[in-house]
Amino acid sequence: MKFTTFTTLCFILFALYSCEESRAKYSAIDGFAQGSTYHIVVEYDDVERLQNGIDSVFDAIDNSLSLYNRNSLLYRVNSGETDSIDRHIEQCIAVSEQISRESDGAYDITIKPVTAAWGFVGEGKVETPNIDSLMQYVDYRGIRVEDGVLIKRDPNIQIDLNATAQGYTVDVMGEMLSQLGIENYLVEIGGEIICKGVNSKGTEWVIGIDKPIEGNFIPGQTLQSTIEMTGRALATSGNYRKFHIGENGQKIVHTIDAKTGYSKISNLLSVTVIADNALLADGYSTMMMILGVDASKVFLEDRSDLEAFFVYSDNTDTLRTYHSPSLKINETK
Repeated sequence: MKFTTFTTLCFILFALYSCEESRAKYSAIDGFAQGSTYHIVVEYDDVERLQNGIDSVFDAIDNSLSLYNRNSLLYRVNSGETDSIDRHIEQCIAVSEQISRESDGAYDITIKPVTAAWGFVGEGKVETPNIDSLMQYVDYRGIRVEDGVLIKRDPNIQIDLNATAQGYTVDVMGEMLSQLGIENYLVEIGGEIICKGVNSKGTEWVIGIDKPIEGNFIPGQTLQSTIEMTGRALATSGNYRKFHIGENGQKIVHTIDAKTGYSKISNLLSVTVIADNALLADGYSTMMMILGVDASKVFLEDRSDLEAFFVYSDNTDTLRTYHSPSLKINETK
């Protein structure tokens, strides 16, 4: 989960507003939450009421989905203190189970013991993790939800919602804005985005995607492209920011193949997925990072509800891109 260190999300917001008088109704609120930053742009005047709503959403999600808050419901479920779950956890599990089936188990939220051992969630990495022994607890088919209760085949099973929780937070934030009667807005949390209506120029929202190269740690410093969209959500996964070096000098990235328990290293550097909501976009972007370029292209052939943008390297280490034909994308020079 992306609360203290968020997945390598490759976005900035691009050309959202200026000081023109005709755009004065739009307000922007920025802050820190979930171990990352957030940026919300809305056509709305009551900033104080808006901030209260934003804070309430973050508090609710932190108390439900955080892997680091010892009082959160997910933390207590993983530690065996309770088997009761709320609607937030249940929705993330439902989508994750769907993606697990579609990826034949390469994506699996019961990967938590393995991601913790590698140091991507939990208290700290294990110096020499015994991955084979931990893999016995990794199988999405070993959990099910019945009447608000999480039933585990083995009590040692733990779930990691890292690939969906922040996208889900974006969706909940968007619902809050809609309930306030706001029709034009953009929500960005740690790079996950949902937008509705138009920006302050009266056009679709324009989102920048960072070039996935090592050393590009400042969002917006080096852009790969920009995407125009509205009424949709967007998420990106990548391995160029979130990694560490193992004992033998090997690069250990956060994208773990649940079939093996080890980092998925491939020529696919980043995946941006556009979907109807950020929960789906978040989960599918992680899944495609695991599957790789070719398998992801095949997967997309039968999914008219999804669009994607890939950045990958060829056999000469030259950056290449691919995007769904329907996607409005502008490559930068």
